[in-house]
Parts: sequence; C-alpha cells; structure tokens
Amino acid sequence: MRLRLAEAGELDRLGELTVAAYEEFLLGPHDPYRARLREAGPRASQAELWVAEDGEELLGCVTYCPPGSPWRELATTPTEGEFRMLAVHPDARGRGAGQALAGHCEERARDHGATRMVLSSLADMASAHRVYDRLGYVRAPEHDWSPMPGVRLIAFTKELT
Repeated sequence: MRLRLAEAGELDRLGELTVAAYEEFLLGPHDPYRARLREAGPRASQAELWVAEDGEELLGCVTYCPPGSPWRELATTPTEGEFRMLAVHPDARGRGAGQALAGHCEERARDHGATRMVLSSLADMASAHRVYDRLGYVRAPEHDWSPMPGVRLIAFTKELT
C-alpha cells in the first residue's frame, strides 16, 4: 500500500469513492452531504487530500486539514490537528487503509506543530470508531456537535507524542 497526495485526474473518482464509503450513513439519495462528499477538488486545493492505493486500485482517501484550512471544524488552535472524511471503499475494507491514512494525518499534524488531534464522526460509524480506538483516540464528548438538525457528530481526541 502506498500513501500519496491526490492527483487532479482522479478527483472525480475519489469523490465517488468517498460517497460509496459513506453511503450507508447518508439520509437517502437527496442528502445534501452527498454533494459535499463528492467535492474532492476543493478538499485537494483547500486542504490535503491523501490517497491510499494498492497498485492501480484506489483503496481510500482522507482530508487532512492543516492550520488555516477552511475544512477544519474542531481544531481551533495551531497545536491541534484534524482530519475529515476518512473514506475506505467498501470493497477495500479490512486491508489497513483507514488506519494507515489516519496515522499519516497524525504525522502531518506533527509536521505542522500539533500536539493533539481532534476529529468528529457520526455516532453510527462503529468500524471507524474501532480504527480510532486502535490508534489511541478517546471520546471527547465536550466537543460533540450537530451541523444540522437530526445529525449528531461525536468527537474524539488523541495526544500526539
């Protein structure tokens, strides 16, 4: 498996991969978050869109939100790192891509001087929560929030050493 920044010619595919990874959590075909998940281009230009690949196969991607990125939601100081939209294609689950991408975001955050990671997730995303648990994240209920009525996001944090 190789991790690298997304390339311009694959942004549409990465948007569709992200939608496929989140499909079971969307509120139907007209869920407004579907369009946001497809926005790989803005994520690549306003943050860092990292890809996990195996040969020609795109396994997953994640949006690392460096300081100053408009994609940051929970990280409010330069000493906090954040990633969003960790997505592993359903056919590629169980191969370590999610854990590798999350771990890479931690490295990027350290590179930017962060001493702590924060992130949020839908309460129903149990498989993602297992990845976060394996990586040493703990629940941070004081940062739970709701971006819109009916959608509750739960927060996790990890001290970076």
